[in-house]
Amino acid sequence: MKIVIAGNGKVGAALTRQLSMEGYDLTLIDANQQVLDVSLEQYDVNVIRGNCASMDVLMDADIKEAELLIALTDADETNLLCCMTAHKLNPMLHTIARIRNPEYAEQIYRMRDAFGLSMAVNPEKQTADEIARLLQFPGFLKRDTFAKGRVEIVEVRVEEGSRLSGLALSEIERVVRTRVLICSVIRDGKAITPGGSFVLKEGDRIFITAPTQNLADLLKRTGAITRRIERVIICGGGRIGFYLAQQLLRSHIAVEIIDKNRERCLELAERLPEASIVHGDASNTDLLDREGVSDSDALITLTGLDELNVIVSLYGKNRNVPMVITKFGHIDSHGLLNNLPLDGVISPKELCCNSIVRYVRALKNQVGAAITVHSIADGQAEALEFRVDETTLHCGEPLKALKLRKGVLVASISRGPRTEIPNGDSVFQKGDIVIIVTSTDGVIYKLNDIFA
Repeated sequence: MKIVIAGNGKVGAALTRQLSMEGYDLTLIDANQQVLDVSLEQYDVNVIRGNCASMDVLMDADIKEAELLIALTDADETNLLCCMTAHKLNPMLHTIARIRNPEYAEQIYRMRDAFGLSMAVNPEKQTADEIARLLQFPGFLKRDTFAKGRVEIVEVRVEEGSRLSGLALSEIERVVRTRVLICSVIRDGKAITPGGSFVLKEGDRIFITAPTQNLADLLKRTGAITRRIERVIICGGGRIGFYLAQQLLRSHIAVEIIDKNRERCLELAERLPEASIVHGDASNTDLLDREGVSDSDALITLTGLDELNVIVSLYGKNRNVPMVITKFGHIDSHGLLNNLPLDGVISPKELCCNSIVRYVRALKNQVGAAITVHSIADGQAEALEFRVDETTLHCGEPLKALKLRKGVLVASISRGPRTEIPNGDSVFQKGDIVIIVTSTDGVIYKLNDIFA
């Protein structure tokens, strides 16, 4: 499949990395030749320097032969014009545009056909949604949802004194008193697919598959934090902070936003009258103390500097803030952050890439493509959701009789309102939703790809 990526910034570079690994025919457009040269050295791609909204540049990118255009420049308007122009040149083209300005949200929805848009992505809105979901259950580092919200894979750190420390996986069910599946464990930076005899230890980060309705019980019985969030301090008043504050205020959570840009503070005060807006530098510990950081239930660091976010987050942990969430934008951040006592690390780039990769795979496989794709275990594994249909092999056969590819795990089976954490006698049938976790090198495009 031929794909044109317009804009080779952080999201574009991450997407290029992922899609080139999967063997797609990629052409990159960017106005910065240095950025293009870096991608050209690392990946097997074509590059074109120029304005991606220009008809001539799109023609040079062979847009008439492409199946998909992904517009990821820094300007929403450029992305829209790029998609409109490309769609006019190739009416069969699928287009995805990154649109970040909140003022355009309703307009994009109503005028999607006029803009020639197949899909719009908003990394900042996705990030705010993810943080709001984490705040519902303090104690989880990450939550990925499947089967229309009925199943989740959650990430938990085994803390000092945790009931999970020193426990073999075969004993987990006895402790949490509900059937769950530990589908992956991060230890010393490496993802492990554990067996029943695997013993958890302090510092492990574990990925647990469980029905959504069991999450609260899971937190209580593992001794994780269960304090209800009532007051949140947000450091950084950009788009993510704005979207997040909107959501939290609707949930009647007190919100304070700290930002060092006076004009932005005035704008936020006008648009978020129920929030407390503070003009100041979030790296100033005296300011944080004056604003009562140690009395807050959660500290969210969303400034444009990753290093500043980490430093402020660590100060929050030092002041015993129960929940600290850190935004991180660098591509290879996980190894650096593994040993830091942070409650949750959010990457807008990763969230956006997951959405686009799912669309690309569905476009490649019109029948049986994954409904949902999430990267887990620091990118060392994927969790995918599939619907069992008439083309699926081995329906009705017990899992213990199936030969699966190495590194593939069936994590859950949902049938109507009922979700099962499977055992060897479990079967899947037409219409079921099946969640697969894979650490295999090959891409799982459809459910039949899991079989050896």
